[in-house]
Amino acid sequence: MNLTSGARSGGRRAVRKAAIAIAAVATCSGLTWTALSLTGGVTDSKPPVTCAYTPSDGGSKAAVPGFDAAAAARPYTVRIDTGEGPVTIEALTKDAPCTTNSFSFLAGKKYFDGSTCHRVTTRGIFVLECGDPAGEGNSDPGYWFKDENLAGASYPAGTVAMSKALPGKNGSQFFISYADPTFRMPPSWTPFGKVVGGLDAVAKIAAKGTADGSTDGKPKEPVVIKSVTVQRPAK
Repeated sequence: MNLTSGARSGGRRAVRKAAIAIAAVATCSGLTWTALSLTGGVTDSKPPVTCAYTPSDGGSKAAVPGFDAAAAARPYTVRIDTGEGPVTIEALTKDAPCTTNSFSFLAGKKYFDGSTCHRVTTRGIFVLECGDPAGEGNSDPGYWFKDENLAGASYPAGTVAMSKALPGKNGSQFFISYADPTFRMPPSWTPFGKVVGGLDAVAKIAAKGTADGSTDGKPKEPVVIKSVTVQRPAK
């Protein structure tokens, strides 16, 4: 059945009105979305990173690092000079900003210089552990901070991660994985760097074994960290 011209005209007017109404709703919706976005009602931005460094027994506020999120996110590499040669590490500043900020702070104070690595493991997990100036594995820098970057954490060869005396409390001690572990290590230690040069130096240290011949203990020969130098790219 054919429509009359009047009906066709009325139909066209109805279509135009409907189109105008839809456009108006869409425009208003867009304005509303824009307004919410500008006023902070809708946002995709992440909350700013904050880090808390808590003084431990005997610690003081003067010994606690400050934290600026923008500055902490800047990439850097670190060179650790040992008797077996240098080890170069790329800091994971975006994934573990609180940890890398602390490490940079301590390196700048020459906290690690002249210290000895206190533990090497040669079975199951393969790590060299350092970062305690006393060389015993029970000292801290006068403050502690919480774990981070643990989601899906693993510890293959080249991983640099925090070690600690108490769960959830990080200070200055860290380990370097010189080979892949033979089992899945739980995600309990904050990964904050990866070795990009000199992993063979760590392997040479481990190859000498432990002082008592066990698979986990003090290195057979003293492992002295001569210096730790942070190197940042030019701005």
